[in-house]
Order: sequence, then structure tokens, then C-alpha cells
Amino acid sequence: MSAPAIKGTKFGKYTLINRIAVGGMAEIFLARQEGVEGFEKTICIKRIRPHLSSQVSFVRMFLNEAKLAAQLNHPNIVQIYDLGRIGESYFIAMEYITGRDMSRCIPKAEKLGITFPLVYALKIISSVCEGLYFAHNRTDAYGKPLNIVHRDITPENVLVSFNGTVKVLDFGIAKAASQIEQTRAGEIKGKLSYMSPEQCMGKPLDHRSDIFSLGVVAYEWVTGYKLFTGENEMAILKAIIDGKIYPPSYFKEDVPEPVERILMKALEKDREKRYQSAWDFQYDVDQFLATQEFTPSNIHLSNFMKQLFSDEAEAEQQLLQRVAQAGAVPDDVMEPEDVGATPITEDSKGNEISLDQAAANVPSVHRPTQISRTGTKLDSELRIHLTREELDRLDELARKKGLPTDLMVREMVRSYLRWM
Repeated sequence: MSAPAIKGTKFGKYTLINRIAVGGMAEIFLARQEGVEGFEKTICIKRIRPHLSSQVSFVRMFLNEAKLAAQLNHPNIVQIYDLGRIGESYFIAMEYITGRDMSRCIPKAEKLGITFPLVYALKIISSVCEGLYFAHNRTDAYGKPLNIVHRDITPENVLVSFNGTVKVLDFGIAKAASQIEQTRAGEIKGKLSYMSPEQCMGKPLDHRSDIFSLGVVAYEWVTGYKLFTGENEMAILKAIIDGKIYPPSYFKEDVPEPVERILMKALEKDREKRYQSAWDFQYDVDQFLATQEFTPSNIHLSNFMKQLFSDEAEAEQQLLQRVAQAGAVPDDVMEPEDVGATPITEDSKGNEISLDQAAANVPSVHRPTQISRTGTKLDSELRIHLTREELDRLDELARKKGLPTDLMVREMVRSYLRWM
């Protein structure tokens, strides 16, 4: 069913603007926090679903894990601002990020005919490592290790914002979520594919489990192939515990040898042979990136994301602006998408369709990376490496020469190829 309208509903000191996702454990709302002298802050509320509030063991674990996660204040981790209970509902108030998770970024690039650049995948992996290292080494006020392990490093839990920063989602929540029996079909199967061998065998976990999971994610981003698959849960578990891990070059011949070494070390099934810290993992990734002719900055990653999701990013920005002005979501503005979720709307016959399906029927206004705009894959891949300032200068040069910008890009490509 389509999400119900929530506009303007009070929830304690928060105002729920609209429900933007619902899962087996929680509902997620775009919300506004208000204070004195006109203070306002746009946030996300993750509210535990009512049927779970009565499960005492789950609630206790959820609150304990969320308290630990709330202590993680780091640029590469989504910040938790508040947690508690309002009425019968337990909730987390957390940072709202405009961006998309990696389970949507790579498919979006593929849809546009763009191979996800290796250097961007590695930059994102490096940022995830940085967030993980901070969490793994967090101590309490007395210097006692908190022993935080994420337990659920998947593409859905890695968010790339439209300003180019990378955020890890849902720290500590996976442990509580594992206690839920009412999991949607396929949800467990999807998460299983990223578990470490020791996690599959029910052994006590430490931070090296997250390193293996990130290795699985990185392997998928670099090769385009999912590492562990199977017809059912037992088949996936067996593949993780006993299956052979083929070098990335087996699936993608042009994977650089240093990158192959990095991935295979992260994927050692014996955790004593694996990277022993996320910092070690990050160091090797950064060392490789430093040898490349092009090493992307946050600005480049931001430009790439904005071009991949140009239409969605603009619509989301318009929504937030109108929410700030009107104090609620206007009915004629498209609702934003939740991290990793696909919003549902209806077609003219009342049938439920995703917004992606609906958008396919709407003419594009401005998609710089759309293959049909430039005519060649090379043109679009050149443009994703340009910053906004560089694109503006390119537009200005095209205007002076009386050429369309895309034609200008093609001329630059031809000039470059003539000198190779």
C-alpha cells in the first residue's frame, strides 16, 4: 500500500512531515525539530513499529545499542541526535542526509550506460574505513573500549551525499534487528550475502567482521559481481564459510593487481590473516589512489552524484525549500526518497509503481550524464570528472564558440584522442 499522509503530525517535540520508508523493524519519517527563536532543523525519525514495542528483550537491546551508536560523532557516520519513547513508540532521531545509498548508485550508473569509476568506488571504501576505524576504537569516558561492531555493512548502509561526503548508516542497530522474527521475505537472504564467516557460524564478533563485510561490498563495486549468492539461506552460508573466493580479475580482467591484493586480504576467511584494523585497509586503498593520475576529491564525488541523480536531487532540494517556507509538504511536490528505499506512487489507473518507473515516462529536463544527450559513453564519462566550476567554464566557452555544450565536450575528446 502507498504510505499514508503524515503531514504536520506532532511526535513529542518533533513534527513528522511525511513517511518516506517502512521496513520490517521501523518506519522512517522526514521530520522537523523546532525550538526557541525560530530554531528549526530537518532530521529523520526512525520509529520502531508498534508490534515490536512489546518485545522486552528487543527493546532493551535496541536502546542499549542505540546509546552506543549515539556516541559516534564522526564525519563518515550518520549522527544520532536523540532516542527514547513517546507514547508506545520507541524512536531514534538522526541526521538527515540528502543523497543516495550505494545499492542505488551503481545501478543508476549502469542504467545510464556509465561504468562506475574504480577510483570513486575506492574513495568511498576509504571513507567507510575511516568511519569504521573511529567506531571500532571508541572508548567511554574512562577509556574503556566500547567494542562497537556494525554487523551490517551492506551497500544499503553506505550513503553518498550530494555534497560528496560518505556516511555509514545504522551503527549498532543490526544486533537488535537480528532478534526480530518478523523479517520481510528476502531481507535476511540479502543481508546474509555480506556476512563474515565467523558471523555465519555464530561466533563472537569483533571489528574484523566488519572488515570482511566491507571487502565483500568492495568486491561487488569493483567487479560488478555479487560475491556470495545461492538459491536459499543455507546455500549462501555454505558459500561464505566453505566456498572459493576467486580473484577479482577472474570476473574483470582490468582490475589493477594492487587492488586485487587489497580485496583478497580483506576477504581472508581466517580473521587472523585479514586486515587487523580498518585503518590498515584504508591505508592500502589510499596508497593505491595516490599513484593514480586522477584522485577524486569530495567535490568530484559531489559532482558525480549530482549528475547521476540530477532530476531527483533538484526535486528533493525544492521539497526541502518549500517545507521550510510552508511548514509542511505541499501536495504538488514529489516526496523525497529515503536512504536505500524506493518510494511508491500510483499510475493513472491506480496501480502502485515506483518513482523510478514513473520518471521513465517523464521527459528529462537536464541530465548531463544521460548517454542520449552526448551520443557517446566517453562524453558522459568525461563530464562526471568535471567540477561544477569546470562545467560552468565549459558552458561559457561553448557559448563563445556558438556550440552546444555537449558538442563542445565531443570536440575536446576528439582533440585529446588526436594527441594520444
